[in-house]
Amino acid sequence: MTHHRITRAAIATALAGAVLVPLSAAAPAAAAPAPTVACTSAKAGLADKLTKDITAALRGRRSLTAISLHDRTTKTTCTLRATQKYDSASVVKTTVLAALLWDAKKTNRYLTARETKLATAMITKSDNDSTSALWAQLGPTRIKKFLTAAKMTDTVPGAGRYWGLTQITARDEQKLLDLLTAKNTVLSDNSRAYILGLMRKVISSQRWGTPAGAPSSATIQVKNGWLPRSTHGWRVHSMGAFTGGRHNYAMTVLTHDNPAMKDGVNTIQAVSKAIHKALNPTAAASTLYTPTQTPHEAIPAVPKA
Repeated sequence: MTHHRITRAAIATALAGAVLVPLSAAAPAAAAPAPTVACTSAKAGLADKLTKDITAALRGRRSLTAISLHDRTTKTTCTLRATQKYDSASVVKTTVLAALLWDAKKTNRYLTARETKLATAMITKSDNDSTSALWAQLGPTRIKKFLTAAKMTDTVPGAGRYWGLTQITARDEQKLLDLLTAKNTVLSDNSRAYILGLMRKVISSQRWGTPAGAPSSATIQVKNGWLPRSTHGWRVHSMGAFTGGRHNYAMTVLTHDNPAMKDGVNTIQAVSKAIHKALNPTAAASTLYTPTQTPHEAIPAVPKA
């Protein structure tokens, strides 16, 4: 993956995947401790293969990685550091939209034209200003009430306007993906379809991460986030749902301690390819999804005083 040099023009037009906080230099990180992946499956041999292949994909990488996988078709789960806390960066934007729709459902109202415009930009382009507007509109009380309803008990909203410093875990992100991909009492069918529909329309330069290696027969829904800070280097995250036909699985991969954004992307994509291959062993290599663009290392904007 090519490392993009950041120019003044690039800063002005950089992709909006990171939280609104000042950029700080990160100290080099040592290789992450050897992971212990825990998988279970109703399909003979699949849990062992996933455990072996995910472990191999992580070997020698600096990223401190958390994983959660749930495949309803084969009744398979895998977890790694599922309760490890991470700064959310832009993956929290999916939670913001879910909270907005959950709140609107309580009064049986449709989203306004303004809300629809903001939600579309927030998910498909990872627009920070749109997220800030919806975050402020909802306020901490309604966001926390949605988290309670969704049983996302690990998640702690960022203070004030710092939505990207929301504390998340792979376990909670997987709970959200489970709500999006199956009928439930928290999100209406229309709300679930709306969120997944926007995740299908994420722009091509942000369709890296968990989609890497997905079979062409699966419908891809994704939301990513990335953020550099003075501690733990780059946070790079990806959550994806893969549905349609016989496919019904979702995964979350969270990372930090990345010296550069590309390290997190490479870690996530190595894990994702291993998972997709294990779940779709007959898919031809030529048909697997390959991200076509390299994500830019966007410098986050400093908030106005």
